Amino acid sequence: MNKIRATIVFFVVMAIGSACIFFSSCSEKSMNEMIVFTRSSGKTKYLDYDTTDSWRYIPQAQIVALDPNNPAGSVKVLTTNYYSARSPQISFDGKYLLFAGQQKQNDPWQIWEMNLRDLKTRQIIASKENCTDPAYLPGGRLVFSKFAPNDTLKAGHSLYTCNLDGSNLKRITFNPHTYFASSILSDGRVLTVGRQIFPEKGDPMFIILRPDGTKADMFYKGTKDTFITSPGLETNNGRIVFIESDKVFRGKGNLISISYNRPLHSRVNLTSEIGGDFHAVCPLHSGRLMVSYRKSESDRYALYEFDPDNKALGKVLYNNAEYDVLEAVETGKHDRPKKLPSELDMGVKTGLLLCQDINVSDMQSSGNTASFPKSSRIEIVGIDSTLGSIDVEEDGSFYLKVLADKPFQIQTVDKDGHILRGPSDWIWLRPNERRGCVGCHQDPEMVPVNRVPLSVKKSPVVIPGHINKVIEKKVSLE
Repeated sequence: MNKIRATIVFFVVMAIGSACIFFSSCSEKSMNEMIVFTRSSGKTKYLDYDTTDSWRYIPQAQIVALDPNNPAGSVKVLTTNYYSARSPQISFDGKYLLFAGQQKQNDPWQIWEMNLRDLKTRQIIASKENCTDPAYLPGGRLVFSKFAPNDTLKAGHSLYTCNLDGSNLKRITFNPHTYFASSILSDGRVLTVGRQIFPEKGDPMFIILRPDGTKADMFYKGTKDTFITSPGLETNNGRIVFIESDKVFRGKGNLISISYNRPLHSRVNLTSEIGGDFHAVCPLHSGRLMVSYRKSESDRYALYEFDPDNKALGKVLYNNAEYDVLEAVETGKHDRPKKLPSELDMGVKTGLLLCQDINVSDMQSSGNTASFPKSSRIEIVGIDSTLGSIDVEEDGSFYLKVLADKPFQIQTVDKDGHILRGPSDWIWLRPNERRGCVGCHQDPEMVPVNRVPLSVKKSPVVIPGHINKVIEKKVSLE
């Protein structure tokens, strides 16, 4: 009798275990086949290009999940315990969801992660300041934007990285820009939208940098009549897709595609022949795209498939007269980007910058054969004052040792001190970083001439100029 009872208990336990595994597997499978997107019941305003607040801080937004095979079915709200939430990002293994959220109306925006198996959330960042626009990095880290209201570098939202438990927080941008809408390219670099806010406001542009903040440079800048208004996301065929909005016709956003290999010279407007307004885009595993689109200002932004080859809208994935779709992602596993090595050495207080020839410019690279006055001197300008002025070598080269994590600009001057070109974009060097450029304001796609600059045959010039020596690792370096 005891044997029979034991056998029955055994099979009951096995049945319960199998059922748990089955339902857990079904739950995970169903989330792997879902589309997760942000929706807002409020009427979406035109994007605020001056403050960018309307890009980040959307009141009462929800992150929801939808079965694309049953678009007519009801959606599942994933963030019911939050006053507002947005910026969903799926982990590389497809098991977790990263997002920015406000638990209560007056709380600062913080970074959270959700386990997609049980939909439980945990807080990663707990700050007094608003933190938004998170993205997963390889190696168990993430990058996000954090507001710095009293920043000495006059920045707005700077980029930070941290571990997935919120530890080891590190700032990685050090210029007077505001940053948002970051994504990670397959090569491991961070592609983010940056906009200068000091000394005057500039247009948004894509900035590319490594996760440690080194090698920061312009990746793409829109036309004089457009603004970048969404993250740049990489497709599986080597393109970057994003939305650009018209400066004059605020209700006209277009879907733009550029080449990863030649971002400055490969712009294609995929929706120039389609009326209406595109708000967001996301590449799908199938090679197609998902877009947030509305035909007119009186309509809501709905979620559509889009065929980039034929430049045509496809089927409607979600349309609700009470909500605007702001952004969307596809769940499931996806390729992990490369984990880049870092050259940072926090025991070093400087970085090195080499320029091959200050008289090479982007105007020459674009085929302009006009002659420009040649410079023999550069001036290095900081946030509050001039950091130094030096003569360049006969070949136009210079070699600088600059205090790390301090923003500066470079302008070329003649012998009488008149500015010829500049100032450059804001530059910063991380501790122990080594950077080089072809010339001043050169086309970033230019490659250097195969020669050794005269300036590297001497010791680098220390900047700021009033510093005679820098103590690094207990070694005096002139």
